[in-house]
Amino acid sequence: MATERLNSILSHLTPSKSGLSAVTQKNPDDVVITLAVRTPLAKGFKGGLKDTKLDYLVYSLLKKVIDKSNIDPQMVEDICLGNVNDAKAAYIVRAAALAAGIPNTAAASSVNRFCSSGLKATQDIANQISLGNIEVGIAIGAEMMSAGGDRLASPFHDEILQSQDAADCMQPMGQTSENVGKDFEISREAQDRFAAESYQRAERAQKEGWFDDEIIPITTKVKDPKSGEERQVTLTKDEGPRWGTTFESLSKVRPAFPSYGDRSTGGNSSQVTDGAAAVLLMKRSTALKMDQPILAKYVGATVVGLAPRIMGIGPSLAIPKLLGKYNLTLQDIDIIELNEAFASMAVYCINTLGIDASKMNVRGGAIALGHPLGATGTRQICTGLSECRRQKKRILLTSMCVGTGQGMAGLFVNEML
Repeated sequence: MATERLNSILSHLTPSKSGLSAVTQKNPDDVVITLAVRTPLAKGFKGGLKDTKLDYLVYSLLKKVIDKSNIDPQMVEDICLGNVNDAKAAYIVRAAALAAGIPNTAAASSVNRFCSSGLKATQDIANQISLGNIEVGIAIGAEMMSAGGDRLASPFHDEILQSQDAADCMQPMGQTSENVGKDFEISREAQDRFAAESYQRAERAQKEGWFDDEIIPITTKVKDPKSGEERQVTLTKDEGPRWGTTFESLSKVRPAFPSYGDRSTGGNSSQVTDGAAAVLLMKRSTALKMDQPILAKYVGATVVGLAPRIMGIGPSLAIPKLLGKYNLTLQDIDIIELNEAFASMAVYCINTLGIDASKMNVRGGAIALGHPLGATGTRQICTGLSECRRQKKRILLTSMCVGTGQGMAGLFVNEML
């Protein structure tokens, strides 16, 4: 501990040789992740979680976090739930935490920044720890897309709609994908080829058991749609991957948004999915004191805004902004988890940033696995860190586009080499 404190002091006095050496330094005040786990991702409306409510999913996950980490629940001071579709998310996370055995001395809240909500929750907990406001916190992302969508019930006020950007916030996500495809000439073929690769990578990852250390089983009940009979099931693996998917099979899928274009399909867009993921965060000094395993260091996260009609390209702006803050380049990054909201935006980001595709979404992405909106930001952390451990790599970058024209990115250092 004394050595780490001395290194911390010296790091402020001596300029680091590179951004990489700075972010990989270990200091007692670092915010670290000691557990990162997720539920299996289930098909929306017809999968194993279709009859499960958000409260039970969050409760089950929190219970698993406490049990698996073996942490004293009294140490948890705050919980933040990232969720998009449920207006009662703040009630739900508070009640679920209490039922899971976390004492009423711990606080709880919910956040919603659309598809980045899980990363936003992580950032919020990490910032509180960094500022010394709390010692230990849990960030969760959870979404039951089977419960319904997040579309606006009615248009904005007339004065708001006088702004074109404001009016464009109402565009359906499928329309924004077609905008990206047309504006930046991302062909249907390029999108289908990317999607096929996502499915094939997910298939390999499932067959090889790569997801096993990030997924925790969830036991719930499923209703038979015909008889209404309930049966208990235990979900252990993701339902989204379609083994045997090829470019040829995807090229036969009809456009999903014909009113707006003909390039985005159900085969090259993210799946409607239910699921949740959680990370346990604390200061490095606290983790050492509590004998908690340090999986990774949370370095930081940032957000950007852009034109709502092409919201999908958000990562192409958020990633350079984040890397610039830490004096890093893409060459310094070992593993990238970029959310595949649509193949159009993923192909654009790869081409524009010059991303090495072999580093990105090694286990497939949202096209093959699914995109439970509020959960994706935390799910990416679980998957990315697991892949870093498998490959014995260090630097993880996560990023996603965000509805209404935003982008977010997060940076982590794997310490389980």
